[in-house]
Amino acid sequence: MTAERLWGWQHAFDHAVTQWIALGCVSLLLLAAAAIVILSAAGAISPPLRRELWLRTASWAVIIPLLIVPVLAGAGWTIAATTALALLCYNEYARVTGLFRERIVSAFVVLGILFQAFAALDHWYGFFVAITPLAVGLIAICSIPLDRPGGYIQRVGLAVFAFLLFGSALGHLAYMANDWHYRPLILLILLAVGLNDVFAFCVGKSLGGPKLLPHTSPNKTVSGAAGALVLTTMLVALLSGAIFVGTPLEALHHRVALGVLISVFGQLGDLMLSSIKRDLG
Repeated sequence: MTAERLWGWQHAFDHAVTQWIALGCVSLLLLAAAAIVILSAAGAISPPLRRELWLRTASWAVIIPLLIVPVLAGAGWTIAATTALALLCYNEYARVTGLFRERIVSAFVVLGILFQAFAALDHWYGFFVAITPLAVGLIAICSIPLDRPGGYIQRVGLAVFAFLLFGSALGHLAYMANDWHYRPLILLILLAVGLNDVFAFCVGKSLGGPKLLPHTSPNKTVSGAAGALVLTTMLVALLSGAIFVGTPLEALHHRVALGVLISVFGQLGDLMLSSIKRDLG
């Protein structure tokens, strides 16, 4: 049974919500491409906007299979893909911040990410919960024997932040795969966060209005953020009804609250990464 859960791709479409999301993603890509062609032919969009729309659509055409296929393939593949993503993210983060020069500190960040993946794969919740404080503590002390107090706060701060982002946060996404019916839940989170950004872009471009945080993310508007909040909440409340049937979360107010949380924190996560990007130039 464990082998089936970890590697059992034959269960990929057991849940109706998984089927809906997979079919919906393919349909949305085709509809987006068709809409760009029609709007371009009608002269309704400018060449710069047309180029931006094609770039976004092409990006999603690459991202969607990379996100969906491991989730469909099995919990083991989901955890492995999440871990690979975490390591790739840390590699880029260490490169742009210069943390790669601190080899011992970087090694402990990577070890923390790998142990988090092991705990998720082994469904060892006690160890999984313990890794975050253990890793933070080890990152804080691992470079002390080098006797280089200069830059200590910077390297430890950068490393702890990296582990919390790529080890602990992504690790929790991986740990969700331990539920037998993890596919619809993880796919719903990925879909909702992805469409949250699309909703904000489309509503913001349509309605315009004041910028949300012009120095952090110049293209985001207040109307886009509000539109994303409403539309993402509706999407989550609708789809999660079929996921949480027979559980306390089936109640509408719980599903609405979940949608609000995903939309708000999805946008804050986006803005956090924009802050990192702007800070690093």
